[in-house]
Amino acid sequence: MLDFATDGRDWPGREHSRFVEAGGLHWHVQVSGEGPPLLLLHGTGASSHSWRDVAPLLAQRFQVIVPDLPGHGFTRGRPRLGLTLAGMAEALAALLKALNGERSRVVGHSAGAAIACRMAIEGTVTGPITAFCPALLPMGGAAAPLFGSLAKMLFLNPLATHVFTGIARQPGPVGRFLARSTGSTLDAEGVELYRRLFTDADHVRGTIEMMSGWRLEALERALPHLPVPMTIVHGAEDRAIPVGDAQRAARLAKARFDLLPGLGHLSHEEEPARAARLIEEAGI
Repeated sequence: MLDFATDGRDWPGREHSRFVEAGGLHWHVQVSGEGPPLLLLHGTGASSHSWRDVAPLLAQRFQVIVPDLPGHGFTRGRPRLGLTLAGMAEALAALLKALNGERSRVVGHSAGAAIACRMAIEGTVTGPITAFCPALLPMGGAAAPLFGSLAKMLFLNPLATHVFTGIARQPGPVGRFLARSTGSTLDAEGVELYRRLFTDADHVRGTIEMMSGWRLEALERALPHLPVPMTIVHGAEDRAIPVGDAQRAARLAKARFDLLPGLGHLSHEEEPARAARLIEEAGI
């Protein structure tokens, strides 16, 4: 289990970290800046570190709220409805209430974008959504086999987590896995942070459980009725979420669509200044 006192000694944004009890969970959340609240949600398998270079830029204009999702990073506990879309949205609603951020704008990456849409549909957040490489439709692309039946099999196999964390401890595999599965090129710090997460059994177990219970059919049906404006920003080289899926989601939600040439699924980590600018422009 990741321990913030030791594993978090040099964690990005540590000076903004706090621990909050809300919704039956012990949240690790980073809060920085002043202004209108802006919630940043990472995707499956990531953590608050995913926004490490974006948050400081946005904190010049917003109060930026960056949690580790349940089952991920340094957050502890289990939502009432489990690590499902409904469970995540309900748990985050409790966190925002505790932080007085209920009228937040929301930025979501991948599965985080689905959570943002669910929260908007439920009225938890009322601001516009910026969705980076969003996973809003039943899965296609390279990530498809990891959701559903395979993830369930991995979740039920007690050896799966041990095998994955063992591989992640070796030099090289994490960087190759990220490049192959996302189409993104990260710097050495970015790869090392993911490696540290992937060597933690609780983080890996939470990631697999989240994938095994992720269902997007109801969200797909609800997208045409999304009550807030949305901008979708998608990397043209994304290997996890096909560009066509993102374009279809944009049509369903009547969302603005921006395609980023040369960038992959982790586009906000590859070009954080550009990501911050697009987030600011999306709310104008």
